[in-house]
Amino acid sequence: MCQSIEEYLGELKKHLAGSDAALVQDALSDAEEHLRFGLESSPHADSGVSQAEALISILEKYGSPEEVAAAYRELEARFQPTLAARPAPAPHSRWGSFTRILADVRAWGAFLYMLLGLITGCFYGMWALLGLSLSLFSLILIIGIPVTGLFLLSVRGIALVEGRVVEALLGIRMPHKPLFVRQGMSWTERFKALVSESHTWKALAYLLIQFPLGALYSLVTSVLFAFSIKSALYPLWYLILSRPLITIHQPYYPPGWMFPLVSLGGLLLLPLTLHLNKWVGGLHGRYAKAMLVRR
Repeated sequence: MCQSIEEYLGELKKHLAGSDAALVQDALSDAEEHLRFGLESSPHADSGVSQAEALISILEKYGSPEEVAAAYRELEARFQPTLAARPAPAPHSRWGSFTRILADVRAWGAFLYMLLGLITGCFYGMWALLGLSLSLFSLILIIGIPVTGLFLLSVRGIALVEGRVVEALLGIRMPHKPLFVRQGMSWTERFKALVSESHTWKALAYLLIQFPLGALYSLVTSVLFAFSIKSALYPLWYLILSRPLITIHQPYYPPGWMFPLVSLGGLLLLPLTLHLNKWVGGLHGRYAKAMLVRR
């Protein structure tokens, strides 16, 4: 039987070895929260019972590390991110394997994530830059440490929300619970814990990098999608509005005999765009997990 919470968490982590990193983080956060709250609410000091003895009684109700790890593995086997749990239709030919992306919800989830990249990236980047500026400026004042601490806490909160967005749209398992913070710690101890935790700085770096990255995602996706729709419908576009297909220094009007080819190119460009979105979305999901999940 484990004699301390730290020993229990270490054993639980060993039994969860090989599991998804997000699952491990959730399991450790749940266990630490339950055990510490149990000790704090237990009247062991007044009844003459030692903390180790009180912990033993709590662990008997919560379960051994092996039992808890098995329960989490069983729950995880039933759980999959919504988009990851929905397979794409099976193709019947090479053309089918190319066009089936149009019915792939994971591809459309990645497409939506890329389109939203400009909004989320700007928010993340501006918040990170503003927070860093205020924190550095306020450090010369007496309120510097509290302001910096609140900013770093907000970074962790935004990282948790971003993880849920990544899970919902990209189908990558991300943490569902924030990292546990012990109650009763002084504000200086909380600040030291925030600053010394690499997870905090990785989350901050992610927010900063997402500023240009999200803008790039959104720009490329919107341009490719808009051009594919315009090309596919260009004969109508030209007949109704007499507008050029594209303008680079000067407008370009394709000859009439090219209209079917332009429409065909637009129809091919749409699934190509979704294939690109899905591939980039998978890469970004793995990158987000590396940056936003504590190892």
